[in-house]
Amino acid sequence: MKAFAELYTAIDQTTKTNAKVDALVEYFAAAPETDVLWCVAMLTGKSPKRTIRSAELKEWSAEMSGLPYWIFDESYHIVGDLAETITLILPPPSSSAGYSLTETIAFLRSLDQYGDEDKKIAIQQRWDEMDTSERFVFNKLMTGSFRVGVSKQLVIKALAKQFKIEEDTVAHRLTGDWSPDTTTLTTLLSAEGDTDSYYRPYPFYLAYQLEQAVEELGNVRDWQIEQKYDGIRGQLLLRRSELFVWSRGEELMTEKFPEFEILKGILPDGTVIDGEVLPYRDGRPLPFHLMQTRIGRKNLTKKSLQEAPLILMCYDLLEYHGEDIRTRPMRERRALLEQVVKDANEIAAVPLLLSPVLDCQTWEEATQARETARDNNCEGLMLKHKNSPYETGRRKGQWWKWKVDPLTVDGVLLYAQRGHGRRANLYTDYTFAIWDGDGLVPFTKAYSGLTDKELLQVDKWIKRNTIDKFGPVRSVKAELVFEIAFEGINRSPRHKSGVALRFPRILRWRTDKKKEDANTKDDLMKLIEMQETMR
Repeated sequence: MKAFAELYTAIDQTTKTNAKVDALVEYFAAAPETDVLWCVAMLTGKSPKRTIRSAELKEWSAEMSGLPYWIFDESYHIVGDLAETITLILPPPSSSAGYSLTETIAFLRSLDQYGDEDKKIAIQQRWDEMDTSERFVFNKLMTGSFRVGVSKQLVIKALAKQFKIEEDTVAHRLTGDWSPDTTTLTTLLSAEGDTDSYYRPYPFYLAYQLEQAVEELGNVRDWQIEQKYDGIRGQLLLRRSELFVWSRGEELMTEKFPEFEILKGILPDGTVIDGEVLPYRDGRPLPFHLMQTRIGRKNLTKKSLQEAPLILMCYDLLEYHGEDIRTRPMRERRALLEQVVKDANEIAAVPLLLSPVLDCQTWEEATQARETARDNNCEGLMLKHKNSPYETGRRKGQWWKWKVDPLTVDGVLLYAQRGHGRRANLYTDYTFAIWDGDGLVPFTKAYSGLTDKELLQVDKWIKRNTIDKFGPVRSVKAELVFEIAFEGINRSPRHKSGVALRFPRILRWRTDKKKEDANTKDDLMKLIEMQETMR
């Protein structure tokens, strides 16, 4: 556990990619195989589930520290992170037990079998046997807030370097529904492990937002141009006569999409299609929120299936008759994909549509297509070089996403809350309001978009202009106006404002505007009505 805590600290205290990779490689080389396996699992999003409530941890740590609970609570509001607060208030340890990472995970997972008093005694004993860095990581695991600044791609790079395996091979073997409970590191990273993982998807190829002028990409005819649809990116696999649907987040979602069951008897065995799961009717995509309401249901009713019928908008073919064809150029994979979709639809009416390729003769025509993308419930365009292979992870150069400019609205800052981690001492999480008649009504929250200098300025203003406090939240004078960018807007009876924004973030601080200049609820409702008319 001590070595894992040192790794966490090394990663957390640097922004240099090579330094993070080197720290990972050093840990992989020295740690026991079971600890390496759990380390990889947690750094790629497979942390164990929480078994302890936050209220219990607050109470037990306050008791162990000898502090009155109200002091702990005030400290927590200042620090902003429960794991860090507990670490800071605990007394020095009386001994050192030297637990391993694997043993620590096993302990945490066994806690749901303890009674309340036994659970408290066990955890307080652990705290008393760990140094500060170990306690911090231990607390992060208990509170469910274990996050550190390392991407899955860096973990893949470090594993490839340490175990002398190609990065693409490591990426594929880490993809899918594996667990330290059911595999070993040797099996996971060996070719032998693939034989029992036929359900495993390929790592997704992800594009960066276009950074340069589109004309700099060269001849427009060298690029495959498609709409960027707004759904759930996924891979549909048919292997050994079994069907699997994986989301980009590596969540197995087959049961959520019963529409695709028909494909088991139609698609050839050994087929993997990359695409976008979309609600779709009458020849056009439906708004994304319709699918969200359906995905959130435990039981799919006939009505929910009718209100949000789903299709797979097919982008790419990754496996053809059992052959991995990702290294073939885009133009070849596209030709095979067209044939697969055509053949399937000739057998039966299947929920597979081919993503249309836009016939743009010039970049000016492509620009015009991008500007009208939102009319089709799309986010912009995808630009894919016709000679590109299907790569692993997020890459620059051969695939680009060219999103439309976001929608914007001006809102008034009403509430503020401290951030987390390095921002725990600053008020960086904001709630904004719009006008509804003569009053202001909250309509969204946002916490990203300002520069470090602006964050300091706004933080000082908040502390000087606080009206009231509600636990960690401060209400402030309604004066500051911010421009909020967002990707979509829908009606929402669950919100007081009656609207819900998709991906809201701060675009800029409007120091040139007064609160009276902020947008109104009517403005947003008109925007919704305009979008509904276009649909």
